[in-house]
Amino acid sequence: MIQIKRLSSTDTGFNEALATLLAFEDVQDAKLDATVANILADIKKRGDEALLEYTRRFDHLDAAAAAELELPQNRLQQALQGLPTDQRNALEQAAGRVRAYHEKQLAQSWSYTEPDGTLLGQKITPLDRVGLYVPGGKASYPSSVLMNAIPATVAGVNELIMVAPTPGGETNDLVLAAAAICEVDRVFAIGGAQAVGALAYGTSTVPRVDKIVGPGNAYVAAAKRRVFGVVGIDMVAGPSEILVICDGGTDPDWIAMDLFSQAEHDEMAQAILLSPDAAFIAAVAASIARQLETMPRKSVISASLEARGALIQVRDLDEACVIANRIAPEHLELSVERPEEWVEKIKHAGAIFLGRYTSEALGDYCAGPNHVLPTSRTARFSSPLGVYDFQKRSSLIQVSEQGAAKLGAIASILAHGEGLQAHAMSAEYRYRKGE
Repeated sequence: MIQIKRLSSTDTGFNEALATLLAFEDVQDAKLDATVANILADIKKRGDEALLEYTRRFDHLDAAAAAELELPQNRLQQALQGLPTDQRNALEQAAGRVRAYHEKQLAQSWSYTEPDGTLLGQKITPLDRVGLYVPGGKASYPSSVLMNAIPATVAGVNELIMVAPTPGGETNDLVLAAAAICEVDRVFAIGGAQAVGALAYGTSTVPRVDKIVGPGNAYVAAAKRRVFGVVGIDMVAGPSEILVICDGGTDPDWIAMDLFSQAEHDEMAQAILLSPDAAFIAAVAASIARQLETMPRKSVISASLEARGALIQVRDLDEACVIANRIAPEHLELSVERPEEWVEKIKHAGAIFLGRYTSEALGDYCAGPNHVLPTSRTARFSSPLGVYDFQKRSSLIQVSEQGAAKLGAIASILAHGEGLQAHAMSAEYRYRKGE
């Protein structure tokens, strides 16, 4: 029988119990981190030669030259053409919805001119080249391709380089088909920390990128941490999370399965229910016990729910929203009547799913918004991946002769106050040129 925590916000010590439940320290394994550091240094020093060695060692893929690790575009098109019709249609429909949503995020350059003729503004430019890491081999994550590649292409990124490990040379047609749909420019059959290093530092074969996005294992996460600053990264995400707020009016089987949908990702994933209805919580618990037996990933779901899951009774929905803001979950379902009223009380969440029919799973695949979301309470200060992550902003300043006099006087006073005489004189020259 599964043992999932049952808490009540009226319990003595509830706040401490909740803090313990939420605690997740992503403690880096020193040995793993040292291994990653060595791999990155080796890739930086020896380039393709090191990349080939690590690919042979870890992926058991033997290539005579690094150029053999690149998959030709016709291989991507073959994968797309060979898909069953229903899979191709689903991928294309999902891609269309993701693109339509992200086109709304596209920022534009702007400027304004002050009365004296001074122009101020902002210029928006896309990144030149982005690297997309996609888990490969037997794993199939075409949705990761869509969610990372499409906002980059909408932003206008000039070149998209995808890397995906292919253990033993085994490629995944769904992933390659998604790359074809997203018009990825180049795909390399490499993975792990060595792929991150190749993207960050560049080799004779793999071009250096400006930013690396996409999920990976612990080695990939450690490598992304280490190369940040040399290149940009999207985030270092923790285990997946779902928080469901329910008033008791939704089918308990639906809610139980929603909790499963994230628990099945990983033994450290977190699934929590908040409800003021004790009878409903009991019904969800019963549904969990019953439906768990039918789940192919039963062992993972069970481990996740027992280690980090909880069914929590709250006083009312107002308190549920307060607790939700404290948790700041990756995914938040508002499975309540009139969710549009309660969403106003939510300040911190990666993605908010409104209403009884809005399962989190739809957001993972095809609703439109990005499924790359902040985890581990980082929704307090960060946002979903989007077009804005692939655009840069440059400030525009064009000062008129009249403006130089006004602004120069202000700058001169402040610069002298900071003891920076050259700053002051640089400004003064523009309006004291006749003195």
